[in-house]
Amino acid sequence: MLTECNPNLFGFAPVGRREVVGSFDGGSITSDGGALLLKQTDGIIGLTKRLAACFHDRRSQELIEHSVETMVGQRVFGNALGYEDINDHDELRHDPTQAVLAGKLESKRANCAPVAGKSTLNRLELGRAEATRYHKISHDPAAIESLFVTLFLEAHKTPPAEITIDLDATDDPLHGNQEGRFFHGYYDCFCYLPLYIFCGRHLLAAKLRPANIDAAAGSVEEVARIVTQIRTAWPDTRIILRGDSGFAREALMAWCEAHGVYYIFGLAGNVRLVGDIAVELAVAHHQWRHSGRPARQFKDFTWRPRKKAWSRERRVIAKAEWIEGAERLKGAANPRFVVTSLTEDIVPSLTKDNGCHLYENIYCARGEMENRIKECQLDLFADRTSTRTMVANQLRLWFASMAYVLVNSTRRLALQTTDLADATCGSIRRKLFKIGAVVTISVRRIKFAMVSACPYRDIFATAYRALCAAGDTS
Repeated sequence: MLTECNPNLFGFAPVGRREVVGSFDGGSITSDGGALLLKQTDGIIGLTKRLAACFHDRRSQELIEHSVETMVGQRVFGNALGYEDINDHDELRHDPTQAVLAGKLESKRANCAPVAGKSTLNRLELGRAEATRYHKISHDPAAIESLFVTLFLEAHKTPPAEITIDLDATDDPLHGNQEGRFFHGYYDCFCYLPLYIFCGRHLLAAKLRPANIDAAAGSVEEVARIVTQIRTAWPDTRIILRGDSGFAREALMAWCEAHGVYYIFGLAGNVRLVGDIAVELAVAHHQWRHSGRPARQFKDFTWRPRKKAWSRERRVIAKAEWIEGAERLKGAANPRFVVTSLTEDIVPSLTKDNGCHLYENIYCARGEMENRIKECQLDLFADRTSTRTMVANQLRLWFASMAYVLVNSTRRLALQTTDLADATCGSIRRKLFKIGAVVTISVRRIKFAMVSACPYRDIFATAYRALCAAGDTS
């Protein structure tokens, strides 16, 4: 209940004979003390500085208070710390942590915070690819897209012998009248259909697209750009492309075959394909009836659609599976197919039973990418595309994606020997970044006196030492 004497005090149930009250008058106290680790990581990989270099600022520099680098850093750090809305920054601009992250403790003007508020950040987001009289900050989309791949390449000390690149499309629900808004029947909502491209946990591309297109639309151009940049740095690295049946398209497969990129894609089943594995399905059914457990058989064959949608026959791996169905005594067939250019000569681990290995160990591993997309959209707010234009929403998607890259870099550089080595971005933020601290600024130093009872203080110390070591070797 509210106390009668002071409307700014919040009264709670007493403890013993003592009343319990709360108020927002603590002064220089932050809830983001662990963000210092993010700043340390950013110093090592140079993310915000290089992202800011992708923008062109035509403002009169002698008249501005907030630089592009400061504003870009605010958006990336803000997303990483859980502040998805630029409205949050009207209060956050007074947070000492934000000032430290920006490297700017004081403003040049009176009555101005060290970092930007919502209106200034909004003008950054609404910038165009080309600067105009009223939008003087523009950005270079090609440079931003290239930066994702550059950061991925720099994360490896030596070129790997082989990498697997995953592609997937997902829905980004819309609740307004945004440009490019369409209703998608599969997702049953108005949405965008962004294309994500990952290599393991490394994000290589996040492309915003309208929902009235095929899932694979634009994938050839994105893959060509990424592969070209990777091969410039790693000419001897074998590249495997992986995706679900939405990417088993002639254009993409033909491009891969013409450019020495291997692929394994899901393949939508049809009557002909199911008929080709009738014997295997019968065997699996017989095994299921006798064991009562799911049974599967694999078949390896070449196939081509009758309407010649493909330019050639291609290798298909079929899984003929029988599982428990709605009617338990009858069971249900569960056929699945993949199309691939991988052979025993390319993948040394393949054996005579390579169909099973290709499907279960290589193709099915693509499901892990869905966890990465969830991190981007649920933990880093990549689905916060509520501005009017697609250009501005794409920029928001890139800010959120860069926040993912920053947190993932912290996970890679600082947390590999800790219990958070495989934690999601959301768990890392909650356990490691959201630490209460009293901030004291003196002439000689800025001290973050973090809460003594933090249960993750040992992990914080380990992460700090690891980042110091990484900084010394970078």
